[in-house]
Amino acid sequence: MKKLLLVLLFLPFAVWAQIQRVEPMSWWTGFSDPQLQLLVYGKGISDAQVRLDYPGVRLKKINKVENPNYLFLDLEVGEDAKPGRFKIDFSRNGKTFYRYDYVLNARSKGLTRNQGVTEKDLIYLIMPDRFANGDYKNDVVRSMRENTINRDSMYYRHGGDLQGIINKLPYLKDLGVTAIWNTPEVENDMDNASYHGYAATDLYKIDPRYGTNELYRQYVEAAHRHGLKIIKDVVPNHVGTEHWFIQDMPMKDWVNRFPVYTNTSYRFEPVQDPYASEIDYNEAVRGWFVPTMADLNQENPYVQKYLTQNYLWWTEYAGIDGFRIDTYSYNDPKFMAEWVKRVRTEFPRVSIFGETLMFQASNQAYFTEGDRVGRGLDTHLPGITDSVLKDALYEALNGKYGWYDGVNRLYNALAQDYLYEHPENNVLFLDNHDMSRFFSMVGEDLTKFKSGITLLFTLKKVPQMYYGTEILMKNFSDPDGLVRSDMPGGWKADKVDKFTAAGRTAQENEAFDFIKTLANFRKNSSALTAGKMMQFFPKDGLYVYFRYDGEQTIMVAYNGAEEMRKLNPLRYRERLGNSSTAVDIISGKIVGLNNLQLQPRQSLILEIK
Repeated sequence: MKKLLLVLLFLPFAVWAQIQRVEPMSWWTGFSDPQLQLLVYGKGISDAQVRLDYPGVRLKKINKVENPNYLFLDLEVGEDAKPGRFKIDFSRNGKTFYRYDYVLNARSKGLTRNQGVTEKDLIYLIMPDRFANGDYKNDVVRSMRENTINRDSMYYRHGGDLQGIINKLPYLKDLGVTAIWNTPEVENDMDNASYHGYAATDLYKIDPRYGTNELYRQYVEAAHRHGLKIIKDVVPNHVGTEHWFIQDMPMKDWVNRFPVYTNTSYRFEPVQDPYASEIDYNEAVRGWFVPTMADLNQENPYVQKYLTQNYLWWTEYAGIDGFRIDTYSYNDPKFMAEWVKRVRTEFPRVSIFGETLMFQASNQAYFTEGDRVGRGLDTHLPGITDSVLKDALYEALNGKYGWYDGVNRLYNALAQDYLYEHPENNVLFLDNHDMSRFFSMVGEDLTKFKSGITLLFTLKKVPQMYYGTEILMKNFSDPDGLVRSDMPGGWKADKVDKFTAAGRTAQENEAFDFIKTLANFRKNSSALTAGKMMQFFPKDGLYVYFRYDGEQTIMVAYNGAEEMRKLNPLRYRERLGNSSTAVDIISGKIVGLNNLQLQPRQSLILEIK
């Protein structure tokens, strides 16, 4: 009898374990699209009967799939549904064995939520594991596959986290930053080298080594209080092979499959090529990024729903301001257009830009909203990472002036902005977590460095700067880990703290002060954050352009020649008018326009008076 009682006592716990996940875990009333699909996962759950009873919420369909451990529930959350809790009952043979407490929340309101990132902003890219350690208790999580810390290795985790970034928000605000983009913060429970965040193993969970979902929400709120916006990095193309739904897939076509393992070609051309072969297209879009990153089948309607709802969930849950889409060109074009459209419908101010690493402006424009290049599909994507303009910037800084070379390439790249519906939404950058650092790329030449920053901050784009640029962090990406070093001072054990002036060298402070001065000026400049642009064709290597509106005129001059150049104000009277003086933004001094000389690779940024 006692044994029978013990069996009965522990039976509910055994049955409870049959349902391990319901995703999304919660939802909201008030979305324009009332359709919601819940993924339910548990051992042998497919034979369960499902029932719910809540005003305004209707269970439309129970979808069984190949794997008996899954159910997909189609719900409709009507306009009359009120925020609250309701039970979803799972039963067999008329007996309820599990009851899930589902929460419907009211959508949050507030001007500081979901603001969007525009050309008014300056984005600061952070790799959380390498920026600052604010909570040493979460450095090692024993239950995870990789549970060691080794700051001496570029491949292991170093312990940076969300709390570390929260602690440094005043530093970023003081620097002049207005938006933060972190490499992905969601769980990456892979065996090794997943500190970068691009091999997710749970799309609804912040990696415990960074913090918790609640801490992420607090991080966004803290950033907003400091006047900083938050961009979330998402990877719809692939997940880590240790992801729980890859280890036990709902159906065979949950991921893209080939008769034998097939890697992506890492080429974007077959996606655009009107003459492309099927095999080339399939390798580009459906091939796996690497063997440890499973390529999701975005033609599968269940995958489509799951991913789209995940992005909506994070946007509403945390109040983020924008998305950066990783490996954009590798994704299914029609699906990407639909999820971007859905997010922009529900959150009109939220901005989205896609990673495109291409060599011609037309290649990049192919992926942006509208159909200016005759693609036949509106992607609804507001902007891209402008690698063409980035390459042109480097040519202007390092190249020799010629008919198509040197600073002429920069002029020509900008002249092709007619290809974009909104070129001002494109994100301009000089480096990132996958590329050699800017200071190294200009030969550690501080004059070139300052000119590059001047161009980055004043062109009519959304500027993005990689963490540590302000203190002249350097190295080449061979391998990538060399450009992902720890920010000195982010750990208690660090011997120097470069978050402070006292910890920086004289040259580092010069670079820091230059960026801080220009970034904070930019923040309050109507011409630089929303004004028009006019550029003049480079003459003898001297490149001049203006940013202007009804209140302010900014003149930027850059000498891309190997010799000194004197500025001739008469050539620029179209924008200068009769002005003869200007204020040097960096020094604050008044200068005469008739006597300006620029040394090789030198730049000036002037407010015309």
